[in-house]
Amino acid sequence: MFTPKYVITHALLENVKRIYALTQTLNQRSFSQTVLAELQRDAEAVSAFASTSIEGNPLPLTDVKRIIKNKPQNIRDSEREVLNYNEVLKEVNRSLAKSALPITLPLILQIHKKITHKLLPASQSGKLRVDPVFVNDPRVGETVYLPPDAKDVPRLVKELIQFTQINKNKIDPLILAGIFHKQFVVIHPFMDGNGRTARLLTKILLAEMGLNTFNLFSFENYYNQNVTRYFEMVGSRGNYYEIANALDFSEWLEYFTGGMIDELLRVEKILPPTANSPKDKLQPYHLQIMDFIRQKGFIADKDYAGLVNRAKPTRRLDFNKLIELGLIQREGKGKNTYYVLKQKDRRA
Repeated sequence: MFTPKYVITHALLENVKRIYALTQTLNQRSFSQTVLAELQRDAEAVSAFASTSIEGNPLPLTDVKRIIKNKPQNIRDSEREVLNYNEVLKEVNRSLAKSALPITLPLILQIHKKITHKLLPASQSGKLRVDPVFVNDPRVGETVYLPPDAKDVPRLVKELIQFTQINKNKIDPLILAGIFHKQFVVIHPFMDGNGRTARLLTKILLAEMGLNTFNLFSFENYYNQNVTRYFEMVGSRGNYYEIANALDFSEWLEYFTGGMIDELLRVEKILPPTANSPKDKLQPYHLQIMDFIRQKGFIADKDYAGLVNRAKPTRRLDFNKLIELGLIQREGKGKNTYYVLKQKDRRA
């Protein structure tokens, strides 16, 4: 069974705290559907550009946006790489808007197949590798990492999926997503397209954070700012069988969450300040409701009454506002009524 080695360092803990503080701030802001649609399209283009650029795609962001908007008739591989990633990302966003996407082997294979459509032979696209691969450092032209043998890949992928499923409600989603990302790259389950697949799967896991503006988020952008640093952090050196047991995820997790902060700050800056709506702004007593639920799992009216000095009809209006904003949902009936976080907003 896969058992990652890592330490919750002070830096990692502070990063996680800051991420949730930034997430809460963003979740308090309300925007028109027109604004959200425009920002989402831009974020999807940035993600497609960044994630393919990391792998060496030469197309600049301006060309990527043009290609996505007006699909060319004669598509080159560099253009197809961008179009494939963008289309899968849009599908993922549409699915996540409806419900959570559990990480399963069929989902992994489906995403890889679509990402590598017409870029890899049919025998390799959407299928775990059956041949050995080598990871080279292009700067020195030497092999720096030998991934596990192909015969061990199915088992290792299965163990990673099981680890993710078992710990979904035990490990903070930020840390869980970070562990998944690095271990997936370490396994290197495909002949090509491992990085792009890993980043999309990580995006799916990060949706568990409860970030309402998730579709405006492009964490790939951070990695693309310093690709050398990204590969140093997410990659490994040596022979898998010699380093697997000693592999420590701690430094990577600090880097991973640091990138999340960088991207959240970027999103915060691009969101139009005029889009705030006074009627949607959360007050301190609304935040008390949210904090109580996150600590206890649910809140009833009697719990809320013990937190604030507000009349029962007013408390009911407070709950209704959070329901209307899609932050919480009502469970039970009558005297047994209680409130929990909206399904997509729950986090361990």
